[in-house]
Amino acid sequence: MRRVIGMGETILDILFKNNQPTVAVPGGSVFNGLVSLGRAGANVTFISEVGGDHVGEIILNFMKDNGISTDSVVVYPERKSPISLAFLNAKNDAEYSFYKDYPSLRLDVDMPEVTSDDIVMFGSFYAITPQLRDKVKELLDKARKVGAIIYYDVNFRSTHANEAIKLMPTILENFEYADIVRGSTEDFGNMFGITDADKVYQHKVGFYCPRFICTNGGEGLCLRTKTITKDYPVAPLQTVSTIGAGDNFNAGLVFGLLKNRIRKSDLDELTEADWDKIVASGMSFSREVCVSLDNYISKEFAASL
Repeated sequence: MRRVIGMGETILDILFKNNQPTVAVPGGSVFNGLVSLGRAGANVTFISEVGGDHVGEIILNFMKDNGISTDSVVVYPERKSPISLAFLNAKNDAEYSFYKDYPSLRLDVDMPEVTSDDIVMFGSFYAITPQLRDKVKELLDKARKVGAIIYYDVNFRSTHANEAIKLMPTILENFEYADIVRGSTEDFGNMFGITDADKVYQHKVGFYCPRFICTNGGEGLCLRTKTITKDYPVAPLQTVSTIGAGDNFNAGLVFGLLKNRIRKSDLDELTEADWDKIVASGMSFSREVCVSLDNYISKEFAASL
């Protein structure tokens, strides 16, 4: 059975609405998508780290309850697990404050086995953190060598915009590793100062990775490949929270690859109709997560797939 292997941070998200705490849920950009894929029945492994505290225990148990292997999760006995405060605004978009307590030596773990046509997901600041670069490259080199599909979600927040130039060599190297790059107009604005999807693809991404998806919230999304240029509208939706919307678009797209039995050797030959099905899967996961305060699809939605 093909596996989905993700690398990223775990965090406890505490959501505030009207400046009052509303709910606390395990989260993390890659983590959110993997939970949804685990609920959808995919074989999922996560490479991550938690503190040896009560929050870490909550996160580990949550992973196990949702079908995610924790064999590659490092527990730091003397450290506290990361926490984020997510403040929902009038549009139900979140503004974050993060609290982290990582040791200097991180992610001292053996990489899981990766086989041909597995799907490796990575992204966010975790994928460009200097202290983790050797471990990230170890996984990506392994994936590329065996012919796994590599999916990169840039997820580049405004808090790191002032570091974009310094981090650019690592970002471009990630583009080169990737078989599919996905980001939002906001991400690319923070990263390049450019929000036009065609300019980002033509001048920044396309040279390194030929398959590019740019999402723009309720305004829709763009798909660009060597042979396909297509824009997809998004139907209006009354959102409860947009936290996890992009993460779950990633999960739905990966689920679409699995469901339609698309392997790495198929990527160059995908037709517009093939991409329509894959993108529709991503959009359905994203819509589902926007109508609740959870960061992932519901078990009821997963059972309907």
